[in-house]
Amino acid sequence: MARFTDKNSYTILFSVIMVLVVGSLLAGIAQGLRGKISENERFEKQQNILYAMGVDDNEGTGSVTFIPTNEVEATFHKYIKKQLVIQGDEVSENENAYLIDIKKEESHAKEDSNYKRKLPLFIGEKDGKTYYIMPMRGKGLWDAIWGFVSLDKDFVVEGVFFDHKGETPGLGANIKERFFMDDFKGEQIMNGDAFEGITVAKGNNDPLNDRKDDQKVDALAGATITGNGVTAMIKKDVAQYIPYLEKLKGAEKNEIMEAAPVSDTIQ
Repeated sequence: MARFTDKNSYTILFSVIMVLVVGSLLAGIAQGLRGKISENERFEKQQNILYAMGVDDNEGTGSVTFIPTNEVEATFHKYIKKQLVIQGDEVSENENAYLIDIKKEESHAKEDSNYKRKLPLFIGEKDGKTYYIMPMRGKGLWDAIWGFVSLDKDFVVEGVFFDHKGETPGLGANIKERFFMDDFKGEQIMNGDAFEGITVAKGNNDPLNDRKDDQKVDALAGATITGNGVTAMIKKDVAQYIPYLEKLKGAEKNEIMEAAPVSDTIQ
């Protein structure tokens, strides 16, 4: 037996058996945890959407604090009043719109020029104010970046959430820090009647971010490419929602005009 274990064939056979055994164990564990993993991913998306509209457990100027996972589902349905799917000229309600994989939708649209990608839009309400939250996905320095942006009816940013897969710690990874995300609040994405988005700009000369009508926020030090990715992501993805949001704004204006007394509409 000792002679057999000294052979290369024994080493190879032992390695194959171990790979099969360990692989089977890992596959079994993954299968058993699949439900829990999916649940955690669902909760994370809900937390991110809520965070973009300012529903969180943040205190002072500290770190990002989400609604706890044991509360987030109920909180999500409390604040998110509608989930819409925009696909070309068609708009429908879908209570699971937040689960749409925008990466797959974007890839499908690139592969098939006739395909109209599904664009999930979340309509939230808080303190009597309506929020329009939309997802975004782009490319940072090393890998994917993504997030959500929340707008009011006048296209003013009410909040954002950004995350990344592999940006550099202390540099590009800071897109998910409060000091960066908070700078977007109050920014206007429109320049007059034209959509411009928001540029993460070096040399913006506005360190306190007091100017909110310049469509710019200060860049992160040492993270130019990641900042450019955030700029491109906002301009690429938010632009797709503007035609629908303008229709909503126009319809709301018409309703107000129709509801106003005749004496108030004639000046």
